[in-house]
Amino acid sequence: MRLKATPSGALILLIAAAVLGGMLGSAVLPRYMGSVSIPGTSQATPVPPVASTSAQQAPAPGPAAPRPLASEESTIISVVERVRPSVVNIDTVAQVQTAFGVFPQQGAGSGVIVSPDGYVLTNNHVVEGAQQIKVTLLSGKTLAARLIGADRFSDLAVLKVDATRLPGAQLGTSGGLRVGQLAVAIGNPFGLGHTVTVGVVSALNRSIQVPGLVIENLIQTDAAINPGNSGGALVDSAGAVIGINTAIVPNAQGIGFAIPIDAARAIMDQLIRSGRVVRPYVGVVWGGDIDRSIASQYNLPVDHGVLVREVDASGPAAQAGVRPGDIIVAVDGRPVANWNEFIRELFTRRPGDRVRLEIVRDGSRRTVDVTLAQRTQ
Repeated sequence: MRLKATPSGALILLIAAAVLGGMLGSAVLPRYMGSVSIPGTSQATPVPPVASTSAQQAPAPGPAAPRPLASEESTIISVVERVRPSVVNIDTVAQVQTAFGVFPQQGAGSGVIVSPDGYVLTNNHVVEGAQQIKVTLLSGKTLAARLIGADRFSDLAVLKVDATRLPGAQLGTSGGLRVGQLAVAIGNPFGLGHTVTVGVVSALNRSIQVPGLVIENLIQTDAAINPGNSGGALVDSAGAVIGINTAIVPNAQGIGFAIPIDAARAIMDQLIRSGRVVRPYVGVVWGGDIDRSIASQYNLPVDHGVLVREVDASGPAAQAGVRPGDIIVAVDGRPVANWNEFIRELFTRRPGDRVRLEIVRDGSRRTVDVTLAQRTQ
């Protein structure tokens, strides 16, 4: 199935359970040179003779020597050769209720091997609702997989296959990513083999709206993320995974999104440990990040922090006195420069923990104590 947002958001989560029939076009018949046998006859259609010439023809030029690879080409090839064995194809079968009864529906996506003992990281929407999951390795070997845990809020899931000595990917870091740096998207869709697209990191800390859910803190890239590449790897020039590909904007070229690997690793660790994610809830809606440019433009007293756009009236932050328009600049004394850092700080806590938020309001600083709740929806 495809999850679509409203026309204003126009976002679509990539393949969850795509029907795999009729994907390949009709074959092109080859053109044969020479005599062609006609079925049912003993005759053949002759090929007209080539006229001879007495003029001596110049020898055909030999093949040109291969040119040296450009530096960027060598980098990309090295990245692909390093990461490709870790990117797998995922096939699913789900039982779908229709007006005519229950029918199986096939789906496809990609995943990343994250450990030699068989853990695979992918998107929740790739495996959601699946009764059967199979993972196909680069070698072509297919393994049955079981779902360890899934988290719809981050669109992540962890699978396990019974195998050892698998080529686990190197997980990098997304905290230091810079707009403009090289990004290579690698997927393994529909059993067609690996696909590679190349681009750059286009933006950071993006949020997208899908039905009933906002997925936050995403990497935007112009490396094409095609249907079936959901759950594949977004990697940097060193071959380290910096994100898990998750979504595209339909009818737009060069707007794809990936879950930063720092956030994905934290989710993955919880799923492996307990099969679920316990997520603290503070009850504020992000209104934007404060930096030097914005601080100068609006004459703000701070050059970092998170602007609070809305506050859940029944949430922990509102009960502690946080208001729309406040700027959160620190959590328990640790400065936060942006929403990404703020969420990362909160994610190290558990529901019931008390955190001290330092906020700026009307040019003055103050602190409030917030008791975190548990996110339930």
